[in-house]
Amino acid sequence: MAKLINSLKAFVTFVTTTMWRMKDTEVSSGQYRRNYVLKVIYLSVQRYFANRVQIRAKALTYNTVFSLVPILALLFAMAKGFGFSNLMESLLRKGIPVGGDTMDTVMAFIDSYLEHTHSGVFVGVGLFILLWAIITLTGNIEQGFNQIWGVRKQRSYFRKVTDYFSMFLLLPVLLICLGGWSIFMSTVYEGLKDLYFLSAFVNFLFKLAPYVLSGLIFTGMFIFFPNTKVKFRHAIIPGLVTGFVFQAFFYFYINVQVNVSSYNAIYGSFAAIPLLLFFINVAWCIILFGVELTYVSQNIRQYNFSEDVDNVSQRFHDFSCLLMMSTICKRFQQGETPYTVSELSETCDIPYRLAEQTVGELENCGLIYTVGEPDAKADDIRYVPSTDIAHLTVGSLLKTLDTHGSEDFKVDCAQRFAHPWQALITSKQALYAADDTPLAEL
Repeated sequence: MAKLINSLKAFVTFVTTTMWRMKDTEVSSGQYRRNYVLKVIYLSVQRYFANRVQIRAKALTYNTVFSLVPILALLFAMAKGFGFSNLMESLLRKGIPVGGDTMDTVMAFIDSYLEHTHSGVFVGVGLFILLWAIITLTGNIEQGFNQIWGVRKQRSYFRKVTDYFSMFLLLPVLLICLGGWSIFMSTVYEGLKDLYFLSAFVNFLFKLAPYVLSGLIFTGMFIFFPNTKVKFRHAIIPGLVTGFVFQAFFYFYINVQVNVSSYNAIYGSFAAIPLLLFFINVAWCIILFGVELTYVSQNIRQYNFSEDVDNVSQRFHDFSCLLMMSTICKRFQQGETPYTVSELSETCDIPYRLAEQTVGELENCGLIYTVGEPDAKADDIRYVPSTDIAHLTVGSLLKTLDTHGSEDFKVDCAQRFAHPWQALITSKQALYAADDTPLAEL
């Protein structure tokens, strides 16, 4: 028993501390993959609760319920234009997990909503509600994803309108294709019933298809919604995992709802409403956890040496500023493409988080500035020196770092504390003058 407890303690220490201090070059490829998976799972769960994702899921649940009828009306209007309204209704009845009476009520609302397209009412209030519901829901989804990714700037209103409505224009086509695929697979399965092995394989593909398609849809969401560059290779696995968990929960919810409706004939229809809210809330929790997985998968290196970065010494802080400023100046002197934070972290062999903090401090001190498009994403921002690199020396850099910020705390440095203040100034001045080597020559 004691050996088991000691092994458990050692594992906890490894997961929480040791593996975060391992560099990629220090471990084998197999150990790297194992550590990578452990890091992603551990950090995703930690961030899920630290970021209070459940509260964001509740807010999105409200937005989803509020926007459900207007958005479905838009989808039906576009499907009707293509002549696939009946197929769309069939797909919605199969795909939206509510009771039959509840779905009939929703369809009645949609039909009533669409009837106003023939009058002036829809052009006024109805159109405004439709646009507002779509922009609000998708904007809140983007905001939730951006918060997880640490992105402060959302899309402009023009980009919201163009991007979001392009997405909604593709949804009916996607649903129709899914419906056609389902019919095609059913037909193939019926034709191969006599061939046991082929029919079993087709049946397996038929059952696997919803999981794969859900995974691809969530992968697209994880890439599309955050206002930053999300790489496909980091989104595909979280997307497939999210799709699998979502589909599993979907089937669980269907069985629960059927049992509630069968056991309670009086309150079955009414019970579908809170059950629907429960389903949407849990679904958003699953989706947002998938976003956490995607973020952690792409940014796992930011958390290496995280405890050390939070407790970095003043000497190593100055060293990292000196090293990165020198690297930026050398690249500028050579006339090559400026570095991004990611490239600086790799070139200087400094943990990403420390590199990010250092670049932010150098920018705040006015030593560097960004180049590129104003709306460039974080991964595309590059940095160049803000002054003549011939005047950027080791001493001038240290002086700028030391003197940046406020010193006006009404402390009597002229008389009462003049001696310690002058002692500090004298030692600092000697340090600044000790080395006038240009940073580009280090």
